[in-house]
Amino acid sequence: METLLSDRLREGLRLRRHPGPCAVVIFGGTGDLARRRLIPDLYNLARKGLLPAAFAVVSFARRPLSDEAFREQVRQSVEESPDIPFDAAVWETFADRIHYVQSEFHDRAGYDRLQAVLADLDGRMGLGGNHLFYLATPPSAYHEIINLLGASQLAGRARRAGDVGGTEGWTRIIIEKPFGSDLETARALNWRVGEVFDETQVFRIDHYLGKETVQNLMTFRFGNTIFEPIWTRQYVDHVQITVAESGGIAGRGGYYEEAGVARDMLQNHLLQLLTLVAMEPPTAIEADAVRDEKVKILHAIRPYAAEEVAAAAVRGQYAHGAVDGRQVPGYREEERVAPHSVTPTYVAGRFEIDNWRWAGVPFYLRTGKRLPKRVTEIAIQFKVPPLLLFRQAGMEEMEPNVLTLNIQPDEGISLRFAAKVPGQATRIRGVNMDFNYGTAFGVEEPTAYERLLLDAMVGDRTLFARRDEVELAWALMMPILDAWAAAPPSDFPNYEAGTWGPDAAKTLIEGDGRRWRRL
Repeated sequence: METLLSDRLREGLRLRRHPGPCAVVIFGGTGDLARRRLIPDLYNLARKGLLPAAFAVVSFARRPLSDEAFREQVRQSVEESPDIPFDAAVWETFADRIHYVQSEFHDRAGYDRLQAVLADLDGRMGLGGNHLFYLATPPSAYHEIINLLGASQLAGRARRAGDVGGTEGWTRIIIEKPFGSDLETARALNWRVGEVFDETQVFRIDHYLGKETVQNLMTFRFGNTIFEPIWTRQYVDHVQITVAESGGIAGRGGYYEEAGVARDMLQNHLLQLLTLVAMEPPTAIEADAVRDEKVKILHAIRPYAAEEVAAAAVRGQYAHGAVDGRQVPGYREEERVAPHSVTPTYVAGRFEIDNWRWAGVPFYLRTGKRLPKRVTEIAIQFKVPPLLLFRQAGMEEMEPNVLTLNIQPDEGISLRFAAKVPGQATRIRGVNMDFNYGTAFGVEEPTAYERLLLDAMVGDRTLFARRDEVELAWALMMPILDAWAAAPPSDFPNYEAGTWGPDAAKTLIEGDGRRWRRL
Protein backbone atom coordinates (compact mmCIF):
# COMPACT_ATOMS: atom_id res chain seq x y z
CA MET A 1 0.00 0.00 0.00
CA GLU A 2 2.93 2.31 0.72
CA THR A 3 4.05 2.23 -2.93
CA LEU A 4 0.51 2.85 -4.17
CA LEU A 5 0.05 5.77 -1.81
CA SER A 6 3.42 7.23 -2.79
CA ASP A 7 2.42 7.04 -6.47
CA ARG A 8 -0.88 8.77 -5.74
CA LEU A 9 0.89 11.54 -3.84
CA ARG A 10 3.26 12.20 -6.73
CA GLU A 11 0.42 12.08 -9.22
CA GLY A 12 -1.48 14.58 -7.12
CA LEU A 13 1.48 16.93 -7.18
CA ARG A 14 1.48 16.85 -11.00
CA LEU A 15 -2.17 17.75 -11.27
CA ARG A 16 -3.07 21.41 -11.47
CA ARG A 17 -6.78 21.88 -11.09
CA HIS A 18 -8.53 25.01 -12.27
CA PRO A 19 -11.92 26.01 -10.92
CA GLY A 20 -14.88 26.50 -13.22
CA PRO A 21 -17.02 29.65 -13.43
CA CYS A 22 -18.30 30.87 -10.05
CA ALA A 23 -19.09 33.81 -7.80
CA VAL A 24 -17.47 34.20 -4.38
CA VAL A 25 -19.78 36.00 -1.95
CA ILE A 26 -18.00 37.34 1.12
CA PHE A 27 -20.21 38.14 4.10
CA GLY A 28 -18.35 40.78 6.07
CA GLY A 29 -16.55 41.92 2.95
CA THR A 30 -15.43 45.22 4.51
CA GLY A 31 -13.94 43.54 7.57
CA ASP A 32 -10.31 42.97 8.44
CA LEU A 33 -10.03 39.40 7.12
CA ALA A 34 -11.61 40.23 3.77
CA ARG A 35 -9.64 43.46 3.37
CA ARG A 36 -6.22 42.08 4.37
CA ARG A 37 -6.43 38.53 3.03
CA LEU A 38 -9.41 37.23 1.11
CA ILE A 39 -9.88 39.81 -1.64
CA PRO A 40 -6.15 40.56 -2.10
CA ASP A 41 -5.53 36.80 -2.35
CA LEU A 42 -8.31 36.43 -4.91
CA TYR A 43 -6.67 39.25 -6.88
CA ASN A 44 -3.34 37.40 -6.61
CA LEU A 45 -4.93 34.23 -7.97
CA ALA A 46 -6.18 36.31 -10.91
CA ARG A 47 -2.67 37.71 -11.38
CA LYS A 48 -1.32 34.15 -11.56
CA GLY A 49 -3.97 33.13 -14.08
CA LEU A 50 -5.62 30.65 -11.71
CA LEU A 51 -9.14 32.07 -11.72
CA PRO A 52 -11.67 31.26 -14.43
CA ALA A 53 -12.54 33.90 -17.01
CA ALA A 54 -16.13 33.86 -15.73
CA PHE A 55 -15.65 34.88 -12.11
CA ALA A 56 -17.12 37.46 -9.73
CA VAL A 57 -16.59 38.69 -6.17
CA VAL A 58 -19.61 39.98 -4.27
CA SER A 59 -19.13 41.70 -0.91
CA PHE A 60 -22.12 41.58 1.45
CA ALA A 61 -21.59 44.05 4.28
CA ARG A 62 -23.29 46.72 6.38
CA ARG A 63 -21.44 49.86 5.35
CA PRO A 64 -23.22 52.08 2.79
CA LEU A 65 -20.86 51.85 -0.19
CA SER A 66 -21.25 51.80 -3.95
CA ASP A 67 -19.48 49.27 -6.17
CA GLU A 68 -16.97 51.97 -7.13
CA ALA A 69 -16.24 53.05 -3.56
CA PHE A 70 -15.74 49.46 -2.44
CA ARG A 71 -13.45 48.74 -5.39
CA GLU A 72 -11.30 51.70 -4.40
CA GLN A 73 -11.02 50.38 -0.84
CA VAL A 74 -9.96 46.99 -2.16
CA ARG A 75 -7.41 48.56 -4.50
CA GLN A 76 -5.78 50.33 -1.56
CA SER A 77 -5.58 47.05 0.36
CA VAL A 78 -3.95 45.28 -2.58
CA GLU A 79 -1.45 48.08 -3.16
CA GLU A 80 -0.55 48.14 0.55
CA SER A 81 -0.07 44.36 0.80
CA PRO A 82 3.60 43.55 1.49
CA ASP A 83 3.28 40.10 -0.11
CA ILE A 84 1.41 40.75 -3.35
CA PRO A 85 2.83 42.55 -6.42
CA PHE A 86 0.42 45.13 -7.84
CA ASP A 87 -0.20 44.94 -11.57
CA ALA A 88 -2.39 47.78 -12.87
CA ALA A 89 -3.57 45.86 -15.95
CA VAL A 90 -4.58 42.81 -13.91
CA TRP A 91 -6.27 45.06 -11.40
CA GLU A 92 -8.46 46.73 -14.01
CA THR A 93 -9.78 43.37 -15.19
CA PHE A 94 -10.21 42.09 -11.64
CA ALA A 95 -11.93 45.26 -10.43
CA ASP A 96 -14.69 44.86 -13.01
CA ARG A 97 -15.60 41.57 -11.31
CA ILE A 98 -16.11 43.15 -7.86
CA HIS A 99 -19.64 44.01 -6.70
CA TYR A 100 -21.15 45.24 -3.45
CA VAL A 101 -24.42 44.55 -1.66
CA GLN A 102 -25.18 46.71 1.37
CA SER A 103 -27.28 45.07 4.06
CA GLU A 104 -27.51 44.17 7.71
CA PHE A 105 -26.89 40.46 8.19
CA HIS A 106 -30.36 40.00 9.69
CA ASP A 107 -32.25 41.87 6.94
CA ARG A 108 -34.11 39.47 4.64
CA ALA A 109 -34.43 42.18 1.97
CA GLY A 110 -30.64 42.23 1.63
CA TYR A 111 -30.64 38.53 0.70
CA ASP A 112 -33.28 39.21 -1.93
CA ARG A 113 -31.00 41.90 -3.38
CA LEU A 114 -28.09 39.46 -3.25
CA GLN A 115 -30.15 36.87 -5.09
CA ALA A 116 -30.96 39.42 -7.79
CA VAL A 117 -27.28 40.39 -8.16
CA LEU A 118 -26.23 36.74 -8.48
CA ALA A 119 -28.98 36.01 -11.00
CA ASP A 120 -27.80 38.98 -13.07
CA LEU A 121 -24.15 37.87 -12.88
CA ASP A 122 -25.10 34.29 -13.75
CA GLY A 123 -26.88 35.53 -16.84
CA ARG A 124 -24.34 38.12 -18.01
CA MET A 125 -21.14 36.27 -17.14
CA GLY A 126 -22.16 32.64 -17.56
CA LEU A 127 -21.34 31.63 -13.98
CA GLY A 128 -23.53 28.56 -14.23
CA GLY A 129 -25.24 29.22 -10.92
CA ASN A 130 -22.06 28.30 -9.01
CA HIS A 131 -21.86 30.25 -5.74
CA LEU A 132 -19.30 30.06 -2.92
CA PHE A 133 -20.38 31.84 0.28
CA TYR A 134 -17.66 32.86 2.74
CA LEU A 135 -18.61 33.81 6.32
CA ALA A 136 -15.91 36.33 7.25
CA THR A 137 -18.08 37.85 9.99
CA PRO A 138 -18.10 37.68 13.78
CA PRO A 139 -19.31 34.20 14.83
CA SER A 140 -22.35 35.80 16.46
CA ALA A 141 -23.70 36.45 12.95
CA TYR A 142 -23.34 32.87 11.67
CA HIS A 143 -26.76 31.60 12.71
CA GLU A 144 -28.74 34.45 11.18
CA ILE A 145 -26.76 34.38 7.92
CA ILE A 146 -27.21 30.63 7.56
CA ASN A 147 -30.92 30.90 8.40
CA LEU A 148 -31.52 33.59 5.80
CA LEU A 149 -29.47 31.82 3.14
CA GLY A 150 -31.86 28.93 3.62
CA ALA A 151 -35.01 31.05 3.78
CA SER A 152 -34.07 32.92 0.58
CA GLN A 153 -33.26 29.62 -1.21
CA LEU A 154 -29.67 30.70 -1.77
CA ALA A 155 -28.31 27.63 0.04
CA GLY A 156 -28.53 25.49 -3.07
CA ARG A 157 -30.65 22.48 -2.19
CA ALA A 158 -33.72 23.83 -4.01
CA ARG A 159 -31.63 24.88 -7.01
CA ARG A 160 -30.09 21.42 -7.31
CA ALA A 161 -33.63 20.08 -7.36
CA GLY A 162 -34.30 22.39 -10.31
CA ASP A 163 -37.26 24.33 -8.93
CA VAL A 164 -35.82 27.86 -8.97
CA GLY A 165 -35.90 28.97 -12.54
CA GLY A 166 -34.27 25.73 -13.66
CA THR A 167 -30.84 27.08 -12.65
CA GLU A 168 -28.14 24.44 -12.41
CA GLY A 169 -24.94 24.79 -10.44
CA TRP A 170 -23.39 24.19 -7.05
CA THR A 171 -23.49 26.12 -3.78
CA ARG A 172 -20.83 25.86 -1.05
CA ILE A 173 -20.17 27.68 2.20
CA ILE A 174 -16.86 28.41 3.95
CA ILE A 175 -17.14 28.99 7.68
CA GLU A 176 -14.30 30.65 9.59
CA LYS A 177 -13.16 29.60 13.02
CA PRO A 178 -14.05 29.65 15.85
CA PHE A 179 -16.67 27.04 15.03
CA GLY A 180 -18.55 27.37 18.30
CA SER A 181 -17.18 28.45 21.67
CA ASP A 182 -17.56 25.06 23.39
CA LEU A 183 -18.89 21.61 22.64
CA GLU A 184 -22.54 22.59 23.12
CA THR A 185 -22.40 25.64 20.82
CA ALA A 186 -20.37 23.71 18.21
CA ARG A 187 -23.05 21.01 18.12
CA ALA A 188 -25.78 23.64 17.86
CA LEU A 189 -24.00 25.36 14.98
CA ASN A 190 -23.40 22.05 13.23
CA TRP A 191 -27.07 21.22 13.59
CA ARG A 192 -28.10 24.63 12.20
CA VAL A 193 -25.73 24.31 9.25
CA GLY A 194 -26.99 20.78 8.60
CA GLU A 195 -30.57 22.01 8.47
CA VAL A 196 -29.73 24.35 5.58
CA PHE A 197 -26.72 22.79 3.83
CA ASP A 198 -25.67 19.26 3.02
CA GLU A 199 -22.35 18.32 4.67
CA THR A 200 -20.76 18.04 1.20
CA GLN A 201 -21.40 21.78 0.77
CA VAL A 202 -19.71 22.81 4.04
CA PHE A 203 -16.04 23.89 4.26
CA ARG A 204 -14.88 24.65 7.82
CA ILE A 205 -11.63 26.51 7.26
CA ASP A 206 -8.42 26.45 9.28
CA HIS A 207 -5.89 28.49 7.33
CA TYR A 208 -2.94 26.64 8.92
CA LEU A 209 -3.86 23.62 6.82
CA GLY A 210 -3.26 25.66 3.66
CA LYS A 211 0.41 26.27 4.43
CA GLU A 212 2.82 24.42 2.17
CA THR A 213 4.77 22.69 4.93
CA VAL A 214 1.58 21.39 6.53
CA GLN A 215 0.37 20.06 3.17
CA ASN A 216 3.79 18.53 2.53
CA LEU A 217 3.70 16.62 5.80
CA MET A 218 1.80 13.69 4.27
CA THR A 219 4.06 13.63 1.22
CA PHE A 220 7.14 13.79 3.44
CA ARG A 221 5.95 10.89 5.61
CA PHE A 222 4.26 8.60 3.14
CA GLY A 223 6.22 9.40 -0.02
CA ASN A 224 9.66 8.70 1.50
CA THR A 225 10.46 5.24 2.81
CA ILE A 226 13.29 6.45 5.06
CA PHE A 227 11.04 8.33 7.49
CA GLU A 228 7.75 6.46 7.92
CA PRO A 229 9.31 3.29 9.47
CA ILE A 230 10.83 5.34 12.33
CA TRP A 231 7.71 7.49 12.87
CA THR A 232 6.76 5.35 15.90
CA ARG A 233 7.11 4.98 19.67
CA GLN A 234 10.15 2.71 19.17
CA TYR A 235 12.20 5.63 17.83
CA VAL A 236 10.41 8.89 18.73
CA ASP A 237 10.99 10.28 22.23
CA HIS A 238 8.45 13.09 22.03
CA VAL A 239 6.90 15.69 19.73
CA GLN A 240 6.73 19.45 20.25
CA ILE A 241 4.30 21.68 18.36
CA THR A 242 4.78 25.41 18.84
CA VAL A 243 2.76 28.33 17.52
CA ALA A 244 4.48 31.44 18.89
CA GLU A 245 3.24 34.94 18.17
CA SER A 246 5.22 38.08 18.95
CA GLY A 247 2.16 40.27 18.40
CA GLY A 248 -0.61 41.00 20.85
CA ILE A 249 -4.34 40.89 20.30
CA ALA A 250 -4.26 43.57 17.57
CA GLY A 251 -7.26 45.56 18.78
CA ARG A 252 -9.45 42.45 19.13
CA GLY A 253 -9.95 42.79 22.87
CA GLY A 254 -13.69 42.19 22.71
CA TYR A 255 -13.27 38.94 20.78
CA TYR A 256 -10.28 37.73 22.78
CA GLU A 257 -11.97 38.31 26.12
CA GLU A 258 -14.64 35.82 25.04
CA ALA A 259 -12.32 33.34 23.33
CA GLY A 260 -8.94 33.17 25.03
CA VAL A 261 -6.01 31.24 23.68
CA ALA A 262 -7.38 27.71 24.14
CA ARG A 263 -10.47 28.44 22.03
CA ASP A 264 -8.61 30.65 19.57
CA MET A 265 -5.63 28.41 18.87
CA LEU A 266 -5.42 25.11 20.75
CA GLN A 267 -8.82 23.67 19.83
CA ASN A 268 -8.24 24.15 16.11
CA HIS A 269 -4.75 25.02 14.82
CA LEU A 270 -2.63 22.97 17.20
CA LEU A 271 -4.88 19.92 17.37
CA GLN A 272 -5.11 19.90 13.58
CA LEU A 273 -1.31 19.85 13.36
CA LEU A 274 -1.16 17.07 15.94
CA THR A 275 -3.55 14.88 13.94
CA LEU A 276 -1.52 15.31 10.75
CA VAL A 277 1.70 14.33 12.53
CA ALA A 278 0.16 11.31 14.23
CA MET A 279 -2.32 9.93 11.67
CA GLU A 280 -1.97 6.58 9.93
CA PRO A 281 -1.56 6.41 6.11
CA PRO A 282 -4.90 7.14 4.44
CA THR A 283 -6.19 4.82 1.73
CA ALA A 284 -6.22 7.75 -0.74
CA ILE A 285 -5.38 11.44 -0.81
CA GLU A 286 -8.99 12.54 -0.80
CA ALA A 287 -11.21 14.31 1.67
CA ASP A 288 -12.91 11.56 3.66
CA ALA A 289 -9.98 9.13 3.58
CA VAL A 290 -7.64 11.74 5.11
CA ARG A 291 -10.21 13.05 7.56
CA ASP A 292 -11.12 9.53 8.69
CA GLU A 293 -7.53 9.04 9.85
CA LYS A 294 -7.46 12.41 11.62
CA VAL A 295 -10.67 11.54 13.45
CA LYS A 296 -9.14 8.25 14.61
CA ILE A 297 -6.34 10.22 16.26
CA LEU A 298 -8.80 12.55 18.00
CA HIS A 299 -10.60 9.48 19.32
CA ALA A 300 -7.28 8.05 20.54
CA ILE A 301 -6.09 11.17 22.41
CA ARG A 302 -6.49 10.47 26.11
CA PRO A 303 -9.01 12.96 27.55
CA TYR A 304 -8.07 14.81 30.72
CA ALA A 305 -9.79 13.95 33.96
CA ALA A 306 -10.70 17.07 35.92
CA GLU A 307 -8.01 16.41 38.53
CA GLU A 308 -5.31 16.02 35.83
CA VAL A 309 -5.70 19.44 34.23
CA ALA A 310 -3.56 21.36 36.71
CA ALA A 311 -0.56 19.08 36.10
CA ALA A 312 -0.96 18.65 32.32
CA ALA A 313 -2.12 22.08 31.07
CA VAL A 314 -0.59 25.47 31.87
CA ARG A 315 -2.19 28.86 31.25
CA GLY A 316 -0.64 32.30 31.22
CA GLN A 317 -1.30 35.96 30.54
CA TYR A 318 1.30 38.49 29.40
CA ALA A 319 2.31 41.57 31.35
CA HIS A 320 3.97 44.62 29.83
CA GLY A 321 7.47 44.09 28.52
CA ALA A 322 9.69 44.46 25.46
CA VAL A 323 9.23 42.71 22.10
CA ASP A 324 11.62 43.38 19.22
CA GLY A 325 13.26 46.15 21.23
CA ARG A 326 10.09 48.16 21.94
CA GLN A 327 7.93 48.40 25.02
CA VAL A 328 4.44 46.91 24.70
CA PRO A 329 1.50 46.98 27.12
CA GLY A 330 0.27 44.04 29.12
CA TYR A 331 -2.90 42.22 28.15
CA ARG A 332 -4.97 43.95 30.85
CA GLU A 333 -3.88 47.31 29.44
CA GLU A 334 -5.13 46.50 25.93
CA GLU A 335 -8.21 48.15 24.47
CA ARG A 336 -11.56 46.56 25.43
CA VAL A 337 -9.93 44.25 28.00
CA ALA A 338 -11.17 44.16 31.59
CA PRO A 339 -8.62 45.58 34.07
CA HIS A 340 -8.69 42.36 36.12
CA SER A 341 -9.17 39.94 33.23
CA VAL A 342 -8.32 36.28 33.78
CA THR A 343 -8.40 35.45 30.05
CA PRO A 344 -5.34 33.33 29.15
CA THR A 345 -3.06 34.41 26.31
CA TYR A 346 -0.71 31.41 26.65
CA VAL A 347 -1.33 27.69 26.94
CA ALA A 348 0.95 24.68 27.07
CA GLY A 349 -0.25 21.12 27.38
CA ARG A 350 0.88 17.51 27.30
CA PHE A 351 -1.24 15.09 25.28
CA GLU A 352 -1.03 11.30 25.08
CA ILE A 353 -2.28 9.16 22.18
CA ASP A 354 -3.46 5.71 23.21
CA ASN A 355 -2.76 3.66 20.10
CA TRP A 356 -0.11 1.20 18.97
CA ARG A 357 2.04 3.74 17.12
CA TRP A 358 2.21 6.45 19.79
CA ALA A 359 1.59 4.86 23.20
CA GLY A 360 3.99 6.44 25.71
CA VAL A 361 5.10 9.28 23.39
CA PRO A 362 4.04 12.67 24.80
CA PHE A 363 2.97 15.46 22.47
CA TYR A 364 3.78 18.87 23.95
CA LEU A 365 1.75 21.74 22.50
CA ARG A 366 2.28 25.43 23.28
CA THR A 367 1.05 28.72 21.89
CA GLY A 368 0.96 32.27 23.13
CA LYS A 369 0.82 35.97 22.42
CA ARG A 370 3.69 38.42 22.96
CA LEU A 371 6.40 35.78 22.87
CA PRO A 372 9.93 36.74 21.69
CA LYS A 373 9.37 35.85 18.03
CA ARG A 374 6.78 34.72 15.51
CA VAL A 375 7.41 31.10 14.63
CA THR A 376 5.41 27.94 14.04
CA GLU A 377 7.12 24.57 13.96
CA ILE A 378 6.61 20.86 14.49
CA ALA A 379 9.63 19.12 16.03
CA ILE A 380 9.91 15.33 16.20
CA GLN A 381 12.66 14.46 18.67
CA PHE A 382 14.08 10.96 18.40
CA LYS A 383 15.53 8.83 21.17
CA VAL A 384 19.21 9.15 22.02
CA PRO A 385 21.32 6.17 20.83
CA PRO A 386 23.11 3.93 23.35
CA LEU A 387 26.23 5.77 24.54
CA LEU A 388 28.60 2.90 25.43
CA LEU A 389 30.52 3.26 22.17
CA PHE A 390 30.97 7.00 22.58
CA ARG A 391 31.69 6.94 26.31
CA GLN A 392 34.77 4.89 25.50
CA ALA A 393 35.88 7.88 23.41
CA GLY A 394 35.20 10.33 26.24
CA MET A 395 31.68 11.37 25.17
CA GLU A 396 29.24 11.60 28.08
CA GLU A 397 26.32 13.21 26.31
CA MET A 398 24.94 13.44 22.78
CA GLU A 399 22.29 15.57 21.19
CA PRO A 400 19.19 13.73 19.98
CA ASN A 401 18.23 13.70 16.32
CA VAL A 402 15.45 16.22 15.65
CA LEU A 403 13.31 16.55 12.56
CA THR A 404 11.78 20.02 12.36
CA LEU A 405 9.04 21.19 10.04
CA ASN A 406 9.12 24.98 9.93
CA ILE A 407 5.67 26.28 9.04
CA GLN A 408 6.24 30.02 9.47
CA PRO A 409 7.79 32.42 8.79
CA ASP A 410 10.29 30.48 6.62
CA GLU A 411 8.66 27.28 5.43
CA GLY A 412 10.98 24.30 5.21
CA ILE A 413 12.27 21.11 6.82
CA SER A 414 15.43 20.60 8.87
CA LEU A 415 17.07 17.39 10.11
CA ARG A 416 19.60 17.59 12.93
CA PHE A 417 22.05 14.71 13.23
CA ALA A 418 25.43 13.93 14.77
CA ALA A 419 28.72 14.31 12.88
CA LYS A 420 32.35 13.99 13.88
CA VAL A 421 34.37 17.19 14.07
CA PRO A 422 37.52 16.96 11.88
CA GLY A 423 40.65 16.06 13.83
CA GLN A 424 42.31 13.23 15.70
CA ALA A 425 40.08 13.46 18.77
CA THR A 426 36.59 11.97 18.67
CA ARG A 427 34.40 15.01 19.09
CA ILE A 428 30.79 14.91 17.95
CA ARG A 429 28.66 17.91 17.09
CA GLY A 430 25.10 18.32 15.93
CA VAL A 431 24.71 19.62 12.37
CA ASN A 432 21.65 20.53 10.29
CA MET A 433 20.53 19.42 6.85
CA ASP A 434 18.03 22.00 5.62
CA PHE A 435 15.38 22.22 2.94
CA ASN A 436 13.76 25.60 2.22
CA TYR A 437 10.67 26.02 0.05
CA GLY A 438 11.59 29.52 -1.03
CA THR A 439 14.87 28.48 -2.65
CA ALA A 440 14.24 24.83 -3.61
CA PHE A 441 11.57 25.19 -6.27
CA GLY A 442 12.04 28.68 -7.66
CA VAL A 443 8.30 29.32 -7.83
CA GLU A 444 6.08 31.80 -6.06
CA GLU A 445 4.57 30.11 -3.03
CA PRO A 446 0.78 30.41 -2.69
CA THR A 447 -0.59 31.80 0.54
CA ALA A 448 -2.69 29.53 2.74
CA TYR A 449 -5.89 31.33 1.80
CA GLU A 450 -5.09 31.17 -1.92
CA ARG A 451 -4.77 27.40 -1.71
CA LEU A 452 -7.90 26.92 0.38
CA LEU A 453 -10.03 29.25 -1.72
CA LEU A 454 -9.05 27.29 -4.84
CA ASP A 455 -9.81 24.01 -3.09
CA ALA A 456 -13.27 25.24 -2.13
CA MET A 457 -13.94 26.40 -5.70
CA VAL A 458 -13.11 22.96 -7.08
CA GLY A 459 -14.93 21.20 -4.24
CA ASP A 460 -11.93 19.53 -2.56
CA ARG A 461 -12.64 19.27 1.19
CA THR A 462 -9.41 17.44 2.15
CA LEU A 463 -7.92 20.42 4.02
CA PHE A 464 -11.19 21.44 5.70
CA ALA A 465 -12.53 20.15 9.01
CA ARG A 466 -15.43 17.72 9.06
CA ARG A 467 -18.32 17.94 11.51
CA ASP A 468 -17.10 15.10 13.74
CA GLU A 469 -13.55 16.52 13.79
CA VAL A 470 -14.81 19.80 15.21
CA GLU A 471 -16.93 18.16 17.89
CA LEU A 472 -14.21 15.72 18.97
CA ALA A 473 -11.68 18.57 19.29
CA TRP A 474 -14.12 20.51 21.47
CA ALA A 475 -14.75 17.42 23.59
CA LEU A 476 -10.99 17.25 24.31
CA MET A 477 -10.94 20.94 25.27
CA MET A 478 -13.90 20.89 27.63
CA PRO A 479 -12.12 19.39 30.70
CA ILE A 480 -9.47 22.11 30.40
CA LEU A 481 -11.99 24.92 29.92
CA ASP A 482 -14.23 23.66 32.72
CA ALA A 483 -11.33 23.27 35.16
CA TRP A 484 -10.05 26.74 34.38
CA ALA A 485 -13.50 28.27 34.75
CA ALA A 486 -13.94 26.55 38.13
CA ALA A 487 -10.58 27.79 39.45
CA PRO A 488 -9.72 31.30 38.14
CA PRO A 489 -5.97 32.05 38.24
CA SER A 490 -4.65 34.16 41.10
CA ASP A 491 -1.24 34.92 39.56
CA PHE A 492 -2.15 36.72 36.29
CA PRO A 493 -0.26 38.28 34.60
CA ASN A 494 2.42 35.62 35.01
CA TYR A 495 4.87 36.23 32.15
CA GLU A 496 6.42 39.35 30.70
CA ALA A 497 5.89 40.23 27.07
CA GLY A 498 9.00 39.17 25.17
CA THR A 499 9.58 36.00 27.21
CA TRP A 500 8.69 32.36 26.48
CA GLY A 501 5.73 32.10 28.83
CA PRO A 502 5.18 31.35 32.50
CA ASP A 503 7.60 29.36 34.64
CA ALA A 504 4.94 26.66 35.04
CA ALA A 505 5.36 25.82 31.34
CA LYS A 506 9.01 24.93 31.99
CA THR A 507 7.99 22.82 34.95
CA LEU A 508 5.43 20.98 32.79
CA ILE A 509 8.05 19.61 30.39
CA GLU A 510 11.12 19.57 32.65
CA GLY A 511 9.22 17.44 35.13
CA ASP A 512 9.25 14.76 32.40
CA GLY A 513 13.03 15.10 31.98
CA ARG A 514 12.71 17.13 28.75
CA ARG A 515 12.92 20.80 27.80
CA TRP A 516 11.34 23.18 25.34
CA ARG A 517 13.25 23.79 22.16
CA ARG A 518 15.11 27.07 21.75
CA LEU A 519 13.53 28.93 18.85
